[in-house]
Amino acid sequence: MLTLYGASVVTLMMVFYALESRSAWYTLAFAGACLGSAAYGFMAGTWPFGVVESIWSLVALRKWYSSYFQAGVGP
Repeated sequence: MLTLYGASVVTLMMVFYALESRSAWYTLAFAGACLGSAAYGFMAGTWPFGVVESIWSLVALRKWYSSYFQAGVGP
């Protein structure tokens, strides 16, 4: 079951990464998928993978924040 979860979140990461240029919301979704992937890494006992994916999530959140508010879409 854990393997199915890991494969699902990594697939979502790839899909959202490919769609990032279409909308800032895909960047936010990518960040969420990175968090899911990090959770998988920690649950599987591969903590270095979990740490790297957590960092990627923070990078994606920063990218989303910058693109969302620079586009004038945010409040």
